[in-house]
Amino acid sequence: MDADEFHLPRSRRANERLHAAIPGGAHTYAKGDDQYPEDLAPVISHGRGAHVWDVDGNRYVEYGSGLRSVSLGHAHPRVLEAVRRELDRGSNFVRPSLVEAEAAERFLATVPTAEMVKFAKNGSDATTAAVRLARAVTGRPRVAVCGDHPFFSVDDWFIGTTPMDAGIPAATTELTVAFPYGDLVATEELLSRYRGEIACLILEPTGHTEPPPRANGAGPAPGYLAGLRELADRHGCVLVFDEMITGLRWSEAGAQGLYGVVPDLSTFGKALGNGFAVSALAGRRELMERGGLRHAHDRVFLLSTTHGAETHSLAAAMAVLATYVEEGITARLHALGERLATGVREAAAGAGVGDHLVVRGRASNLVFATLDENRQPSQPYRTLFLRQLLAGGVLAPSFVVSSALTEADIDRTVDTVARACAVYRKALDAADPAPWTGGRPVRPVFRRRA
Repeated sequence: MDADEFHLPRSRRANERLHAAIPGGAHTYAKGDDQYPEDLAPVISHGRGAHVWDVDGNRYVEYGSGLRSVSLGHAHPRVLEAVRRELDRGSNFVRPSLVEAEAAERFLATVPTAEMVKFAKNGSDATTAAVRLARAVTGRPRVAVCGDHPFFSVDDWFIGTTPMDAGIPAATTELTVAFPYGDLVATEELLSRYRGEIACLILEPTGHTEPPPRANGAGPAPGYLAGLRELADRHGCVLVFDEMITGLRWSEAGAQGLYGVVPDLSTFGKALGNGFAVSALAGRRELMERGGLRHAHDRVFLLSTTHGAETHSLAAAMAVLATYVEEGITARLHALGERLATGVREAAAGAGVGDHLVVRGRASNLVFATLDENRQPSQPYRTLFLRQLLAGGVLAPSFVVSSALTEADIDRTVDTVARACAVYRKALDAADPAPWTGGRPVRPVFRRRA
């Protein structure tokens, strides 16, 4: 379908209903209709496998499902079976259930670099617990975050460093400092500048949006993570890996399992529940025990969530972990991603836009950049591209694959990308994407003004 003929009247009305009742019209900023072309933000009716249907009746091949959380595909039968077994048995009790021990044991068997684990419902709770624990153990106030990674938490210690810092005291933000990914010298300079003040280094263990030529499209330079480990030990701070994205997608044991560098603490989520709400803080027993009862130190309020031990979500996590290990899901994600990346790059090159539509990242976690005539990142060109994809039945804020995709889905996507690239070329030749954006451009999530 031509993008000019593609309309979503029911979705448009549903978006108005959402905005009337919900600030921003969605419960996650990255799902906002400002992230999509004007009047082309589909509201989802349901999903199955790698496909979703909007309320207008259109079917899409979907990427980045559930903000990367649905890596096995929607309504995965093995996960649903595990969930259904628990639903009739009750979901939350006044004391722990045996499911909590079983889920913890399954997690620790899958991620053997961790010695203890505690579950929660979202990634922000887990990363903030890691920061709190690091501060308690070290007695230090400052947090050092990787400045090249886009998101760590909704909590003040991180959000205060973004353009959306309204309502956050400067005194809180001043306690967070940043270091660049891949630069050990700069990181050591930061640790020396704030000697004895930095409680932890927190980062995603891989630069997941890095372009080739590194293996599989992204990854740390040889010796980088080991160098961070040495710096943290020498300066007496805690090393925290945020594995929300890399967990399971890089290997069943996350990036730490792939690269062989063991952090003090790590956080998991997203793929862990295949859409069900579950996250995890894991790490060394010596540190994790400080959030428990069997020590002589001051108590640390580590994680204490009403719904953290919801039985059906933990059952989902166990099913996900078993499926990844037994069915080789990580390898499948990489194979599908390689096929997609190759196809998209060939389509872009064939249309003469290979230097402007750029696929980046590890094969299991692909993103794309839309660059203008001067090869600078461009939201108008992103809008043009998204609009063409939507009209072709592809919902793709990224190219992050799920294992439910088929080769036919990938081929259909590549065909749609090829048609989109032909329009992209016209816009580049005109040095103006406006005639093809259909209205205002999409906007960055983190910005000062609404």
